[in-house]
This record gives sequence, C-alpha cells and structure tokens, in this order.
Amino acid sequence: MPAPGEHKTVQNRILQYAAEVGWSFVPRTEAEARRGFSFDSSIIAERAARASIYFNDVLYRKVKEFNPKYPEGEGALVGRLRRLQANIFGNREALDFLRNTGTFFCADENRELDLILIDYENIDRNVFEVTEEFYFHNGTFGNREDVVFLVNGIPVLMAECKNAIKDEAIAIGVDQIRRYHGETPELFVPQMVFTATEAIGFSYGATWNMVRRNIFNWKHEETGRLESKVKTFCDRRRVLGLLRHFIIFAEKDEDLNKYILRQHQTAAVERIICRCLDRGRTRGLVWHTQGSGKTFTMIKATEMLFKAPESEKPTILLMIDRNELEDQMLKNLAALGLGNVEHADSIRKLVGLLRADYRGIIVTTIQKFREMPERVNGRSNIYVLIDEAHRTTGGDLGNFLMAGLPEATYIGFTGTPIDKTAYGRGTFKTFGVDDPEGYLHKYSIRESIEDGTTLPLFYNLAPNEMLASPELMEKEFWSLVETEGVADIEELNKILDRAVNLKNFLKGDERVDWIARYVAEHYLQKVEPLGYKAFLVAVDRPACAKYKAALDKYLPPEYSEVVFTGNHNDSMELKNHHIDAQAEKQIRKDFARFGKLPKILIVTEKLLTGYDAPILYAMYLDKPMRDHTLLQAIARVNRPYENEAEEMVKPHGFVLDFVGIFDKLEKALAFDSDEVNAIVKDLKLLKVLFRSNMDEKAPRYLGLIREGFNDKDIDGLIEYFRDKERRKEFFREYKEIEMLYEIISPDAFLRPFLENYTTLSAIYDVVRKAYTRQVYVDRAFQKKTNELVQQHVGTGPIQAVADLVEINGDTIDLIKKKLGGDGTKVINLIKSIEKTAEENSDDPFLIAMAERARAVQESYEDRQTSTRDALKSLFSEIEMNEKRKKQQAEKGFDGLTFFVYRTLLDAGVSGAEEASGKIRAAFLDHPNWQKSEGELRELRKKVTFAIIPGEDDIDRVVQIVETLFSLLTKAYAIR
Repeated sequence: MPAPGEHKTVQNRILQYAAEVGWSFVPRTEAEARRGFSFDSSIIAERAARASIYFNDVLYRKVKEFNPKYPEGEGALVGRLRRLQANIFGNREALDFLRNTGTFFCADENRELDLILIDYENIDRNVFEVTEEFYFHNGTFGNREDVVFLVNGIPVLMAECKNAIKDEAIAIGVDQIRRYHGETPELFVPQMVFTATEAIGFSYGATWNMVRRNIFNWKHEETGRLESKVKTFCDRRRVLGLLRHFIIFAEKDEDLNKYILRQHQTAAVERIICRCLDRGRTRGLVWHTQGSGKTFTMIKATEMLFKAPESEKPTILLMIDRNELEDQMLKNLAALGLGNVEHADSIRKLVGLLRADYRGIIVTTIQKFREMPERVNGRSNIYVLIDEAHRTTGGDLGNFLMAGLPEATYIGFTGTPIDKTAYGRGTFKTFGVDDPEGYLHKYSIRESIEDGTTLPLFYNLAPNEMLASPELMEKEFWSLVETEGVADIEELNKILDRAVNLKNFLKGDERVDWIARYVAEHYLQKVEPLGYKAFLVAVDRPACAKYKAALDKYLPPEYSEVVFTGNHNDSMELKNHHIDAQAEKQIRKDFARFGKLPKILIVTEKLLTGYDAPILYAMYLDKPMRDHTLLQAIARVNRPYENEAEEMVKPHGFVLDFVGIFDKLEKALAFDSDEVNAIVKDLKLLKVLFRSNMDEKAPRYLGLIREGFNDKDIDGLIEYFRDKERRKEFFREYKEIEMLYEIISPDAFLRPFLENYTTLSAIYDVVRKAYTRQVYVDRAFQKKTNELVQQHVGTGPIQAVADLVEINGDTIDLIKKKLGGDGTKVINLIKSIEKTAEENSDDPFLIAMAERARAVQESYEDRQTSTRDALKSLFSEIEMNEKRKKQQAEKGFDGLTFFVYRTLLDAGVSGAEEASGKIRAAFLDHPNWQKSEGELRELRKKVTFAIIPGEDDIDRVVQIVETLFSLLTKAYAIR
C-alpha cells in the first residue's frame, strides 16, 4: 500500500491548489534560471551564493509598467533590496517597499516619486507565481524552502511541508524555519509570512517572530481539508490584504517586534471600517477577550479608516483608558508611519483641536472630556474608538463625550462587557444598540483558550482561617449595589475605602504574617520549582508595605518588590517603597524574564491592567474584586509562556484566593455561565484529573513490570516500546501526568499514588534512554519528579538501560556475556557505537558507522529487522571496524587520512597513499571547510591536484572528488 509522503501528500498538493486560485506554477529549473543561477560550475553552493532570491525579469518589467518614469536599469532595484539588512529592520524596510512607500528620483520632475511595486486596487495587474525547492546559499550556509510564493517577482510567503505521519511534524517544520532565520537570514528580508503544514494542521506566523505563542492555526471548519486551507489562506486578494494592512512592527521594551493580525482581528477591523462608513448606524461593540490583541486591532482599524478615501479626511479619537498607555500608543502609531497624530494631554488641548476642526488622529483619555462643552464639533466623519469601553459607562464622562460629539460614530472595545452597572447604561446598551446580538464582533474567552491565545485559569481557596470574614464581605462588599459592574480599579478603591472594618481585618498584623508565610511556602514548593513568577495583590498601598515586611522574613528580600503609585503626602512607611519611573521600568523588564529577580511583585492597583508578563503564573489575591476588575486582574496570569531552552510550557494560570471571591463565583462574575466556566476552574479538578489518569492510563504501563524492575523487566520494556506509536502515546500520557504531579505537589493527596507514580517515572526514564538519540539527563523530568526518582530509584534495583561498552576487539564477547535479553543488547550496542563516534568526532569511519547503527535501530523499531539480525548487523559493523583499525595502524594513518586512502584505493587511484598524505595536509590547512565557501573551494582544488598525478582521466578525477566530498560531508553532517 502507498504511504503518505512530504512531497506527494503535501508539497505537490499545495502547488496544485495554489495554481487553482490563480498562482502560476514555475518549475524549479525555470525558477533557478530566472534567479540567475550560473550553471558553469560544479559547485551548487557557489552557484546559489551568486543567485538572486528575486525573479529579476518580472520585477523589473512590473516596476517599469507601474512607474513609467523609473530611470534605473534592470539590476538597480534588486541591488537596493539586496543591500537591506538581513534582520528584522531590513524586513521592515522591505515591507515599506511592498506597501509602495519607497521612492525613486525623477530627473524630469526634479523630485522623488513613489515607487509602486504592487497594484493593490487592480490585483490582476500583478503577477502571482509559486515555485518549489527554493535553494539559497550565503557562502556559509545553504537552505532549501519547500514552497515559495512571489508577487511581481518578490518572495513574500514561504511554506514548510512535512509528512503527516511524522511525530510533531508541524513543530519540526517551525523549528526548521527558525533555523533558516539564523543560518540564511537573507531569505527573510522580503518574506513576510511563513506557514507549516503536514496536510492536517496549518500553522502560520510572521517572519522574524518565531515565538511559539505568536504562531497560530489557520482555522477552518474541519480538521484536515488542506485544499480549503490553502485556497483560503493563499487567496491572492487575502495575501495582498495581509501585506498591505495586517502586518505590524512595534517596539516593546525598546526591542523591535513584528506581529501578524489573526483571523478574529482582521475580521473585526473589516467590520469596524464598514460600520464607520455606514451613516445609518453609529455604534459598535468589539468584544474580544483579555489578551487577544485588542490594541493592535484598534490601531490597525484607525490606520485603515484614516487612509480610506470614503472617510473624507476624518477626525479619529483613540480613547485610552490609562495615562501610562498613551506613550505606547503614540509609538505604535508612529511605527505605522502615520504623521497626522496629536496627543491631547490636557482638556484645553483636546477642546482646541476639536473646535479647530482638526483632521487627523487624536490620542487622549476619557478623563479629558470632563466638562466638555456641548456640541464642540458636529461633524459626522468623527470616529471615536474607545479602549476598555466599559469605563465610559462610569459617572458622567460618557455623557460629556457623546454630547460634545453628537454626530460621531462610537466603537467600543472591551474584553468584559458589563450589562448591569450602578454608574451608567452598561456596555451593550451604550455600544451595542445597532446590532441584534449586542456586538459588532465577538471573540470569546472559550475561543481564545481553544486557539491557545490565552490559557485556562485554575483557582484554589486559602485555608478557612485565612479567608476574609464572610459576614464582613457580605456587609461591606457583596451587598453594595455599586460594586455590581464596577468598571475600574479606581472606582473599586473608592468603594473599599468605605469598607473600614473589612480593610482593617485584611490588614491585621497577625493575618498578614500568616498569609506571608503561607505564600512563601507555597511559592517555594509549587511555583518556583516550575520556573514561574507570582503577584501578591494587597487591598491597598499600606497593605503592600506590610506584606513586603512580612514576606522578607520568609524569603530573601530580593525575591520581592513593591510597585505602586506614590504620593507626596505618604507616610514614611510608604515612601520607603517609592521608586522612580526608570527603576519601575527595570523591575517590569526583569520580572518578565526567566531567571531574573524579582520573582514576586506586591501590587494593589498598578500592573493589574495592561502589564503583560507571560512568565507570571500565580496570583495570590487578597483584595476584594468582582466583574471587570476581577477578570482583568486575573487575566494577568492567563498569557501563554514557552521557554524552549528550559523546556517550559505554561499549562495554565493559577489564583490562590485569600478573600473568598471564588467561593461566590457566580456573584463575582456576572457573565454568561458558559463564559465563566471557560474562565476559571477549581484546582480540585486537577486532582480529579490526576486520579483519573493514574487509575485509567497508568495501569497498562505499570503492568509491564513483573519482576521487581530487574533486567527482565527492562528487556520487556524495550521490546514492548519498539513500536513508535506506543512510545509516542506513552510519552504524551506520561508528560500530562507529570505536569499534574508538579502542579499539585507537595500535597497529602498524592501520598497513595507515590509508589506507582515513581515506578511510572522510572519506566519513562528507561524507555527514553533506550530510544531517544540525545539524552538530556538534567531535563528528563520536571524538578520535583527528578528529585523523587533520584530518591526512590537511584538507589534501587533498576539497571542502566544504556550499559555502554568500549568499541574494541573485546566488545562482541563482552556484549554476549552480559545479562539481559537481545533487545537490550541491541540498544546498548547502538548507544555504545554512538558514544564512541561522539568521542572521536574527527574519525569519519566511526561517524559513518554510527549512522549505519542508527539505520539498524530504525529498521529494528519498525520491525523490519529481527532482534537477532539487528545484533548480527551490529556485530558485523564492529568486526569491520576492527579490521579497519588494524590496517590503519599498519599504515600509521589517522582516521581522516585512512578514510581518504580507502576511498581512493576503492576507486582504483594509483599512488593513493601519497595522495592521501597531501589531502590530509590540505584538510589541516582548511579547518573551516564546512562553514566557509571560500575554504571549501580551495580545499577541493588541492584535493583535485593531489589526485591528478595518479589518474589520467580528468572526468574521473572530478567524479572521485565529488564522491569523496559527498561521503565526507555526509559523515561530518551526522555529528
């Protein structure tokens, strides 16, 4: 039966489907010719290093068509593009060219003219081409992209194809693209987007942003359906829209970052534009959950609306909910190249701009509308985009805003719409009146979690003696009407200021000390071992100071920092925690980084909205909150986080509740029950899941241990897990159980499971060591599991799987005499050969032998080779190697020289011994031949001249050199 393959099942189909939606297929040979490959050399890398990554012919033709006065010759523009930096900054410049913001000097008009590279209005005037096996070599490294899409000769999109039956195929493809960025960054100067697919999934992202949380799945109705995914994602109009609008460069922490808007963002932007240009409807609500990219959606809608001819020179107000975000918004707008931007940082300036009928973008806050005159501007093409729109329902600010701009269109953005509030009409009634469902576009928490945009949240209640008094909570918080739908923390603080008895209870010295000790123990036992960080949320600023003093008794002082806004009239106790803006900025940056101090931030208001630190895992909550304020605060811990270097993947966010909010979850979060269930779940569910896994999944693996985990059991494990699918399933199930154990531990609940869990971990260790090529002992387990295995297994009866032996003349007899079944001997022998090759990495014979041993393992695991035949093949390899070593010793050659000597001898070259000596000297003269194209050329030349005296036929010499370097390249590439 035929099997699926990378080229047949994926690559060819992409090319076919792309052609069916208007992309012209260009065969590889034709593409290379058009890229300027020189075919007069036998060295592929040398040809590729001189090749362009552009289709020069069509690029020049379209440039002349779109720019009749363009004066340069055919290679000039390609030269400009090739001189761009091979990094994210060069990529940003390339996007400017693609967006037609580049220029050229026109002598006839004595001025700069726009350089048009793509006709976005008439897409059929453009040339859309797709090719495959797109090879490029920069003189040091060479890489080949599977599929590349070009618009007017410029490569803008690449696809990495993988075999559907390969484990973690898309992840491997993404890793390859990441490697391409490092080795051949020149490819990614013009390429803006990448995809990776194995015909089932279809992931995409922006080039120069390979962080896994910024790589997304192209959503379609069904799993699979490669045809539909390719045809929708690669739709020509959609690709042009992506290039023109939906890629953003923005600075974060002084670093340039690149982002691509996701499907829910692009859909929202398009609906916002339509609503703003529809004079019959003047309201709209964009309900996108916390952490789903509302800011970029808002920015991009602003840009497109401002540039739309139908807007007729509009005024667009960007209403930010906090002063500290205004500067970031201004930076992001500047990054888009928008010049008509004003910062209305005072009421007077805002009123002046509106009265003067300013046409452009105004960045301001809702607070600047306080006491705004009525009908300050009655124009209809004023568009007001309001971040965190629920805040406009607080007090009279919304009334001043809408009375001042009565004919404007209002688009609200929120992650937590409020339908019931003591302060105003509610988000739906204010912004959703023009839509039957109450919103213009929705991206729910449930969708966000399914997409991996955000993580689920788990909570746990602190011990009863630490919880806030239920009576005080009811009397001074829950029963107050004004707490319902409270829109921001400032309003919440005003309510809590009146809750004198409740605040005094929360700040009691004895209670603060108890909680500080509990938090310290919890962090050290459950959070720090996972590598993550935490917030401690106190009821007010004095409580923050108290918690800092208490926490310092149980943790090193440098573990925690207090971050709040200081006032001139603060007490000395509070002034001790005042920090300047620069110090706070550094604390924010360090907290967000793995391995940096501080590990815990003590906060009450600041950082509870807007601050994004994905490494934040735990929130210790000791401040009464509800509705929007609660959801926005706990959303700080729901950001995905991955750290490949430390093999960390954040499973969810966690909240430890010291107030009792989550005991009354339906009262605390007045939202749709389905939404609430998607937001937070009791940590007890993790214990249920752990028990379920240990009861249902673990027994079939534990049942493989029948002899007290002796050598017979190890033989049984090696035989049972020869099947790759079994191993894959076991590794997945074990890692799920391990993560649950790490999160729950330490806990008395785990005591009945410890023996079985330890045995299961030992089974994983055995199988991993047997079948994983690279063994990272220090990262085999999470930290707590590693300690458990060391304690209980390290001194136990389990024998090493990889019982390594030296590869020499005694190896075969030694292996035969060892205890254990033949399967174990196969694994031990393969591992021993691999280790010997690693320790002798300058010996190509051993390197090649290790590769052949791995081929034996592959065949053995696929059950194409019996255990007996596998052993026989490996023994044969060792015997051949011993013969080779004797011959090599007799000649007095090292490994490389003898390898060359045997190759020349097998090829029938006379004078092979003398030539081998010269060739060895040439290799010593050129140690960087694998990395430097120049050294490789010189080395090949010297090798050729060393062989010529013993061979008359020059064509045979060329063939022998090709063979020799092919063997050596393959051997050394295996390392």
